[in-house]
Amino acid sequence: MASAEGEVPVGAVLMTAEGRMFTARNRTAALGRASAHAEFLAMEAAASAGGDWRLTGSVLVSTLEPCIMCAGLCVLSRVAKIVYGAPDIRFGAFGSVTDVRLMPGLNHYPLVEGPVAPEVCGNLLRDFFKATRHTVSG
Repeated sequence: MASAEGEVPVGAVLMTAEGRMFTARNRTAALGRASAHAEFLAMEAAASAGGDWRLTGSVLVSTLEPCIMCAGLCVLSRVAKIVYGAPDIRFGAFGSVTDVRLMPGLNHYPLVEGPVAPEVCGNLLRDFFKATRHTVSG
């Protein structure tokens, strides 16, 4: 859906400890906010619906390795586990560019699994940018 809307095709699903599911996609252009990443929006929706900013016991699954902003929100929100499809060699904050889990003194360190589907998720992103460049250079 994000790709069809001209957004970078990243999607996220957050499953709370209570079994509630929240989905989101990148909406930075549509909302005009740099913070409108799929992961960020899914965490915001879960926090709003649950009436608590703490997402203790939740699992976040994302197409792409979270950036430093989203990784920071995972730590602050106490997300238990992050699973991501493809590494983000430009902004990835769970091992590709930096790793927030190596920062001393944080009050929470999520488990991280990924990349779990680098070819599938990576191709989705590469195809989007290839089409975008082709359309722009046209």
